[in-house]
Amino acid sequence: MAAIGRFSKGDEIFHAKVVDGELYRLRGDVFGAPSFDRKLTPRRGVKTLVPVVPSKIIAVGINYLDHAREMGRELPKEPLIWFKATTSLLRDGGKIEIPFREHRTDFEAELAVVIGRKIRNVTPAAAARYIFGYTAAQDISDRTIQKAESQWARCKSFDTFTPLGPFVETMIDPNELSIQQFQNGQLRQNSNTRQLIFKPAAIVSFISTHMTLLPGDVILTGTPSGVGPIQSGDKLEVRIQGLASLINTVK
Repeated sequence: MAAIGRFSKGDEIFHAKVVDGELYRLRGDVFGAPSFDRKLTPRRGVKTLVPVVPSKIIAVGINYLDHAREMGRELPKEPLIWFKATTSLLRDGGKIEIPFREHRTDFEAELAVVIGRKIRNVTPAAAARYIFGYTAAQDISDRTIQKAESQWARCKSFDTFTPLGPFVETMIDPNELSIQQFQNGQLRQNSNTRQLIFKPAAIVSFISTHMTLLPGDVILTGTPSGVGPIQSGDKLEVRIQGLASLINTVK
């Protein structure tokens, strides 16, 4: 496989392989041993959806060296994790909604891991075998609420606060990828996954020692330095090397 997307046409929802913008419909379980149609699926009337439907979204904080320095934080000794509501998911092209105009709300570009097999209590060396692939994400954050609370789930779980997609890339090495955030065409974040304190396989292993991960579960691996506020009318674009860009607007 390579890039896998999830789509709808009318009342039908389906997965497909994406090759040069063309769709080849998937048959069978996307996390099993699917086959693909050789005949193209016409794009007319097809809408791109969030690429997977996770049972849970887990986010990792303070996981880039440059971001930790930017915040003046000590490097964590183990991954700092919290949950985001699955209802916060937003497809590529969707509109991010700011619930409180008077609050500061920030963008955060992130590389997301998609789990491909049920996993519980595995080593970092084994964890990579349970990863289905990678996609781009935003971890939109209400900073006003975040600063007022010790828990981060509420400030990051509003509807539309987790843009994800558009596709899952199943054949990519995540450990040396450029990651950038553009706001209205201006470069705001510019880093590389080399800066990750905990690499994806280590994160998956760590989380698996505390809970069972299921196919389709999503893990956000953290954001680099340069986070900043958003406002209505903004266009946000996450560009990660080897992945399709994730583009959303703000209202």
